[in-house]
Amino acid sequence: MGMLQDKFAAKLPQWREEKATVLKGLGEQKISEVTVAQAFGGMRGVKGMICDTSLVEPDTGLIIRGYPILDLTDKIPEEIFFLLLTGELPTKEELKDLQSEYGKRAKTPDYVWKVLEAMPKDSHPMAMLNTAILVMERESQFRKRYDEGMTKEEYWKPVLEDSLTLLAVLPEVAAGVYRLRYDKGKRIPYDPKLDWGANYAHMLGSDDENFYKAMRLYLTLHCDHEGGNVSAFSCHTVGSALSDAYYSVSAGLNGLAGPLHGLANQECLGWVLEVIEKFKGVPSEKQLEDFAWETLNGGKVIPGYGHAVLRCPDPRFVAFIKFGQQYCMNDDVFKVVDRVYKVVPEVLKKHGKAKNPWPNVDAGSGSILYHFGLKEFPYYTVLFSLSRTMGLCSQLIINRALGTPITRPKSVSTQWVKENIK
Repeated sequence: MGMLQDKFAAKLPQWREEKATVLKGLGEQKISEVTVAQAFGGMRGVKGMICDTSLVEPDTGLIIRGYPILDLTDKIPEEIFFLLLTGELPTKEELKDLQSEYGKRAKTPDYVWKVLEAMPKDSHPMAMLNTAILVMERESQFRKRYDEGMTKEEYWKPVLEDSLTLLAVLPEVAAGVYRLRYDKGKRIPYDPKLDWGANYAHMLGSDDENFYKAMRLYLTLHCDHEGGNVSAFSCHTVGSALSDAYYSVSAGLNGLAGPLHGLANQECLGWVLEVIEKFKGVPSEKQLEDFAWETLNGGKVIPGYGHAVLRCPDPRFVAFIKFGQQYCMNDDVFKVVDRVYKVVPEVLKKHGKAKNPWPNVDAGSGSILYHFGLKEFPYYTVLFSLSRTMGLCSQLIINRALGTPITRPKSVSTQWVKENIK
């Protein structure tokens, strides 16, 4: 598996020693208290797990292995996966080696296409993507090695093997789902001369260099978001039972398919298109301000504004705005997104009910996809999935290497709360 495996293996003794030291010295210390409201409310804000790949700070946004996400927008996804897993950006030689690994593995088994082609024509793209991943479970090296017998210290190696294979084929699978589901013609073969993100854009059916840039950026910005979001936590929980990467990642992406997790960008874009239809084009700032008040006074929310954690503009949104200002300023949809950013936060501040009046990543990402002709809204979550798989896999490998035990929080009944909490 090349240089990535070697770099990860070199890091492991330090990480294992660090974990042991922390547990020995601080294992009995409390890091969180849980209120009854949190127990009933989805455990929001409860500190109850360890994730070293990324962190979301309220005043700064997403940080990948110590790097603010805006410092990584010039990197390509292969570099991001290397960083997530090892804590270091790859050298040119290490990047080339990882890309070579992807190239050797980037061939989707024929039986996967047969299964996808047999699915109902109106199947949801996410159901098709997850079906493909589950069907490919027969390729799992972890399951094979586990059945043969191996030591716990070796568990991470076949998980890395499975993760590399999954990441290598996923662009072809995702692009194949798009072309099959939306009658775009025959599948487009993988191009060994292109990087991971560009290859995905190419296999979708575009050879626009600017779309390549947009796809690299999109895949980088959505790569990871701590360990407690639905997709990451679902993948972690399933993986903690020693399920292989195919089962675990599929579980995570099934969570991503939920409307409260992965559908926000299409809802934001739908609102922008509604604005354009209402005003027969790009509205003035005054018209937008009035429409924002009309939306809020009608008891509705403005999609894309507000975030459960952030208390600042999402830096991922800022990255999309900068990209759009460079490549999409002739596009009415992006013009509205850009103008909403100038108007809506001030309206929300005056309204006073939003804890965070700033945009999150979903307020901008859909407009970029729409600009480049990707207008099939139900497919947007597949793009999100392709990116987020980098974070899911890196967390899975690290937890398997560190011997993180099975996830098993204690639950209590409503009656127990009533009887024991005074």
